[in-house]
Amino acid sequence: MNKTLLLANPRGFCAGVERAIHIVERALTLFGAPIYVRHEIVHNRFIIEQLKAKGVIFIEELNEVPAGATLIYSAHGVSQSVHQEALQRGFRIFDATCPLVSKVHHEVRRLADEGYQIVMIGHKKHPEVEGTVGQIAQPIQIIETLEDAYHFQALPDHPLAYVSQTTLSVDETAAIVEVLKNRFPNIKAPHRDDICYATQNRQDAVKQLAQLCDGVIVIGSSKSSNSNRLREVAVHCGVDAIMVDDANELPEHFLSNKTRIGITAGASAPEKLVFDIIHVLKQQGFHDVQEIGAAEKKVSFILPKELREA
Repeated sequence: MNKTLLLANPRGFCAGVERAIHIVERALTLFGAPIYVRHEIVHNRFIIEQLKAKGVIFIEELNEVPAGATLIYSAHGVSQSVHQEALQRGFRIFDATCPLVSKVHHEVRRLADEGYQIVMIGHKKHPEVEGTVGQIAQPIQIIETLEDAYHFQALPDHPLAYVSQTTLSVDETAAIVEVLKNRFPNIKAPHRDDICYATQNRQDAVKQLAQLCDGVIVIGSSKSSNSNRLREVAVHCGVDAIMVDDANELPEHFLSNKTRIGITAGASAPEKLVFDIIHVLKQQGFHDVQEIGAAEKKVSFILPKELREA
């Protein structure tokens, strides 16, 4: 029986993830270990373990960082209170926040200055949401589900605006936005969609992939929002789908009775993990490997000035 692997395009690293990892590696080269990073630089177990081996220490609280140390903010961003505390403690600071997340931060601050009540579509405990909500003093209501959108109560006599987490499901977010717009016709939308290009492109690629296969493997870590959304998109398309960190997590039962398996990777998953899974699946008879879709237009974000000049 001929068995085929279909590789989604685009997949894997986005520009924000590449920039964040490059910032950490450049800081290691210039200043040596240890380098401290607040929160995981990106949500991928393989990347985190690699960086730990090079002398990176991941922390959640700034009191874990010794005076004079180099501190890097993760790609998910931080609140203003965390940033102010880091400045007061005198760390050498580099900001690896994805520029597309920073765009949402600027948007929130501008809307607050203009007097808007703000709602954010996102997951309450995700570090990106925590960082965005922490950009301003006034409370931001988090909308996680359609039910939240139906029950949200706006303040009277306040203009209303919404922003969203950058790594959400495009379709689910659109449904929530539709409810909010129906309930509040004058709600102000972002100038440009907050869901990042990489998230949308990878979800579109999975929709195409799901039409061609009887199972989808998403390579990504459990903490990765965009990886979780890729698996959900495949499931919503009616395909059996799993998410694994690496080839060691592939369950045998998933491969049974399947002849065309699709593979994609979250925006923080390196291509090495894709190669490892292809190697394992070839041993299971999946010898035909095909690329599906078009490669993503190359996007890159510059490093902080201090690291570029050094």
